[in-house]
Amino acid sequence: MTTPARTPRDRGPRTTDQTRRAAGGGAPRKPRGRSGAPKQARTAVPEAAEFTVVQATPSRPPAATFAELELPKGILSALGRQGVTEPFPIQGATLPDSIAGRDVLGRGRTGSGKTLAFGLPLLARTAGKRAVARYPLALVLVPTRELAQQVTEALTPYATAVNLRITTVVGGMSINKQANAVRRGTEVLVATPGRLDDLIGRGDVNLSDVAITVLDEADQMADMGFLPQVTKLLEQVAEGGQRMLFSATLDRNVDRLVKRFLNDPVTHSVDPSAGAVTTMDHHVLQLEPADKASAAAHIASRDGRVIMFVHTKHGADRLAKQLLANGVKAAALHGGKSQPQRNRVLDQFRDGHVSALIATNVAARGIHIDGLDLVVNVDPPVDHKDYLHRGGRTARAGESGTVVTFVLPEQRREVNRLMTVAGIRPTVTKIRPGDADLARITGARTPSGVPVTLAVPVAQAAAAAGTTGSADSTSGGRGGAKAGAPRRRSGKRSGLPTDVDMNGNPRRPRPKQRMGAAAQGERPQAAGFIGRSSGRAKPGSGSKTGGNYGTGRQRRSFD
Repeated sequence: MTTPARTPRDRGPRTTDQTRRAAGGGAPRKPRGRSGAPKQARTAVPEAAEFTVVQATPSRPPAATFAELELPKGILSALGRQGVTEPFPIQGATLPDSIAGRDVLGRGRTGSGKTLAFGLPLLARTAGKRAVARYPLALVLVPTRELAQQVTEALTPYATAVNLRITTVVGGMSINKQANAVRRGTEVLVATPGRLDDLIGRGDVNLSDVAITVLDEADQMADMGFLPQVTKLLEQVAEGGQRMLFSATLDRNVDRLVKRFLNDPVTHSVDPSAGAVTTMDHHVLQLEPADKASAAAHIASRDGRVIMFVHTKHGADRLAKQLLANGVKAAALHGGKSQPQRNRVLDQFRDGHVSALIATNVAARGIHIDGLDLVVNVDPPVDHKDYLHRGGRTARAGESGTVVTFVLPEQRREVNRLMTVAGIRPTVTKIRPGDADLARITGARTPSGVPVTLAVPVAQAAAAAGTTGSADSTSGGRGGAKAGAPRRRSGKRSGLPTDVDMNGNPRRPRPKQRMGAAAQGERPQAAGFIGRSSGRAKPGSGSKTGGNYGTGRQRRSFD
């Protein structure tokens, strides 16, 4: 479409909209784009919904006590022995529906008891059944090894009460031991998607008998890229079985799983999104890059334990070394460590041998530390869900805690947006190492500056001592013998002559090593010689023309 050009007399001086309205020229001209169409007003992109709302059959009324639920007597007795007398809100809301076999979408704040919310109905509905080798009856999928171990530890007393076997299958540990455990038979399998997929590929596990499937922290599995593996695993479980999805945050990332695999699910959200952290005090500490490491050392020197989150495993190792050099007993926890190393670090932190745990997001979910009242985001999280789960390591089970986030000048805008999405209004303070405000908020103290080292665990030291003792005893020394223990006498020697073997046949002396198998009259060649040869070498001679060229293996004939 061609627009007719205006004549020179039509062209007048340009006027603003205010001048046009004062002159009675009508409404101002609408701005137009390059194509001539009016420009559309920019609209803010809405954030992803915090919870997937699914229309379903109305849910059952919540339960006020465990006694009114259809739970086996063994589980009720185990609850009493564990001191669990009343259900938490997420448990009271979901248990009536999950025990009845309904598919469930549940969300509750971190530390609110989601593990028992899906674990009790899973065990109750599996009780009385027996699994055959390699065919589990119930499956719990979790994103991290630590969360898998936490789920296993939480459910083991109740599984034992109803005579059910529970097995953990995670990466970083011996796959053969895990395969043997599944081959012996297990009713409940707690697994990470990657390792379970490996075992299925080896033929060690078959999911065709799985009637109950649970996805714990379903949104994190979707965010971490496990969605294809999770989909592949859910396709292998028994059709028509029960599926339950639980997490502290459920958003639209799990919509595909919900729509494809859940049948008429009931949704329970006992806490709003920001409610997951309402029992915490939130502080944003603005500081300069040069003061970041020193401020972290001051906080880590406090009287009490603290978890500090960083982005990368190299950053965790670096900060842990810096804190050790400043006199703080610190240890790093990240995905680059083996599972035994990670377990040892967590045990040291729980026992108080380590006061500062430097972790990546691997510890943001599934780590439960009693009495932890401070979490520090040395590196701000990427999104609000990571913030909620990092902060969820404190203020668990109704307790209070403090979450502190370091913010550099170039990070202020991103952190402000993150807090807005999370529905949090933190207290913002500008600090420097040694400030009174830093000590008031976190209990920071000046580090001693005397380098410290972590003591070797007793079990590891004993194993190392046993290895040294074995080496000493092998070499003839007495370093490996226990104090006061009698010296072991050597066995009785044979009375046969040295020139005969144990059958009385004469011993044949071992032939000496000869040089290369070159023809007589020629210069001998060393074994494995690569170079000019006579051309008459046999295969395996190690020469250039042999069948085992350059391997050094020779065929020898002894006269």
